[in-house]
Amino acid sequence: MNALQEIANMMNETEKKAFIHYLSKKNKRKDTGNIELFNSLKTDDIKITKNITKDKKSADAYHALRKRLYDNMIDFMANRSFENDTSQENAVLRLIVVSRLFFEHKLTKTAFKCLAKAEEIALSIEHFSLLNEIYLTQIQFAHFNLSEPIEKIIQKFKSNKKKLEYEEQLNLGYAVLRRELAAIYHEGRIVDFQALIKSTIETNGISLKQGLTFKSLYQILFIANEYASINNNYALIQPFVLKSYRFISRKNDLTDRHLYYHIYILYFIANFYFRNGQFTESLSYLDLMFTELQKQSGKYYQRFCLRYFLLLAFNENYLGHSQKAIEIAEKALSSNKKADPNDSNDIRLMLIVFYIQQNAGRNAVKEMAKLNHTDNWYEKKMGMDWTIKKCLVEILLHAQQENTELALSRIKSFKRRYKKYLLTVDEERVVQYLLFAEQYVMKPEIIQTQKFQKEIEDFIISAQNGPKDIFIMSFLSWLVAKVRRKTIYETTLNLLTTYFPGMHSS
Repeated sequence: MNALQEIANMMNETEKKAFIHYLSKKNKRKDTGNIELFNSLKTDDIKITKNITKDKKSADAYHALRKRLYDNMIDFMANRSFENDTSQENAVLRLIVVSRLFFEHKLTKTAFKCLAKAEEIALSIEHFSLLNEIYLTQIQFAHFNLSEPIEKIIQKFKSNKKKLEYEEQLNLGYAVLRRELAAIYHEGRIVDFQALIKSTIETNGISLKQGLTFKSLYQILFIANEYASINNNYALIQPFVLKSYRFISRKNDLTDRHLYYHIYILYFIANFYFRNGQFTESLSYLDLMFTELQKQSGKYYQRFCLRYFLLLAFNENYLGHSQKAIEIAEKALSSNKKADPNDSNDIRLMLIVFYIQQNAGRNAVKEMAKLNHTDNWYEKKMGMDWTIKKCLVEILLHAQQENTELALSRIKSFKRRYKKYLLTVDEERVVQYLLFAEQYVMKPEIIQTQKFQKEIEDFIISAQNGPKDIFIMSFLSWLVAKVRRKTIYETTLNLLTTYFPGMHSS
């Protein structure tokens, strides 16, 4: 998809009509062709594109037309965003700009009132960079207001400057770690992430004892959450989660003003409890998250709804409400077709796992067919860890459906592509697991031998002694079900109670 098409897809029908009106006002000639080209983007009509260019002397004229339309689209979207932006941040920016205009025209009293109002809003949303601009402007024009001690303004400026510098250092550290995470997930880069976090914190002078904001807490929790995911051990980040809960409890009056970060923080906490097998606690935070999703006319609902439904369905499934979980997942996919493809892929893979657990192979095959890109594509879009899980689920599905040749083919390509990587990141468990699956696919009767059964049971015990992760446990359940001759779902629920001894259920 080209850039013109991508921007056009961002526009709703009202914006598209407004843009055509914007172009018609700008056009000085009737044969400009930009409106016709824009309309062709909406219909994806190749014939129209050819008609536009057939009287041109060369393809250069067409590319020049595309370039002008592209520039106009960017100008239009920028102006419209600024006009329609009713956020408090934008309100502060407008007040700062207008105050400087008033100072230039010697309307000093009105200018200081604008700055005072801007300061009040910026303090309420903890926006340190805007506060920095406000205090600098107040200091610059302090000679117009002798009744206000300049020392008081300078003190506020210095105090805010410290907070701003800390936020900047945290932003730098966050950016470095996000970049490394992208390389780990999408390129399979081998990194000692724990050591990287430590060095990044030290290099950037980040202290978790400093005063947190919603944004900084989101950044810290994001990194902590990803770190736990890489290590398949969510118990590692419990201190961050407890600190997050205390922070939200103390700043309840600010949650609506930081709605985006507040929703994300609730999601991280809910995810933490789910991955540790504490499902009722996870559901309680999902309830809070859902309440926040309704606020401000559902401003962030589309952005987060699939993540909410993903965790909701997971919790319900592992609480024993499998049919409810499947219905949540199916409805989420059918009702949110324009959602982020990454979130849709997450829900689809989860739904396939649920179908396999319920021995609904036909439904699982139907959904798996929709994940039809190459492994390389998924590695780039979804990450290495997700793609490995997807491949393992696909192998189990083929084995479940007794598609022996397909299962063995996928096992062979999986080993060729991922074995070296898995051994490098100390995930021998996955390699060993795959070996057991391969032995079973090649010779299903092996499951009845005492030797194989003992090897599986020993493997389960050793896996349970490692980091606790519910997804790893779900894969193990498939093997255990074969050995114990029980249904996969029944085995999964039974294994949960030994895997998470303190597990809460309903």
